[in-house]
Amino acid sequence: MDRTHRAEAAIAASDAIVGYRSYIEMIADLLNGKNVIASAMLQETARCEEALRLADSGKVVALISSGDPGVYGMAGLAIEQAAALDIHIAIEIVPGVSAAGCAAAHLGAPLMLDYATISLSDLLVPWEQIAKRLEAVAQADMVVALYNPRSHRRVRQLEEAARIFLQHRVASTPVGIATALGLENERIVHSTLGAFLEEEIGMRSVVIIGNSTTRMIADYMVTPRGYKL
Repeated sequence: MDRTHRAEAAIAASDAIVGYRSYIEMIADLLNGKNVIASAMLQETARCEEALRLADSGKVVALISSGDPGVYGMAGLAIEQAAALDIHIAIEIVPGVSAAGCAAAHLGAPLMLDYATISLSDLLVPWEQIAKRLEAVAQADMVVALYNPRSHRRVRQLEEAARIFLQHRVASTPVGIATALGLENERIVHSTLGAFLEEEIGMRSVVIIGNSTTRMIADYMVTPRGYKL
């Protein structure tokens, strides 16, 4: 599991730990003697409010995100909630290892040039807006890291993303899939734009679609930056 020393130190210095239950389980070795408040998915606002009220009472609180808290994490919500609740406390955002960066390192070096990250979850953003962003990135020939690509109920979004990119890139474009990063069932798969939908992809997966220059070098997915060899 990729954890920074700074994140571990912040947890160690905290009186209370607040977070999504699955993320709390990932840091169980750091929680001895801590007041732990864990809750289920889709309770982000309530978790954030609880963390802020504890902090406002004088506690040092760690609000846990996976990856980097500023990348589809809890950092922005914490700042918004503090303002909405008129709570004036110091908020330290501790950077972590983003899922896209971790996936790229396992796949090779696909993010060496300009890239975008797009979440395919339409719980908070209308699908029409997500589709416009996919179209823009595909037209711009940028590498893209897709977060929340597919779930049991949400399948068509990834299929639509593939369709959009196939309008602008050849079917042989390299695609990497990294699932359950840092866990025992971690799985890394190399595929292509024309075939990757056949692979097992879920909410714990990050899908990286290469651009027109991305290629496989041995077992590595690489997007050349343009250095002279």
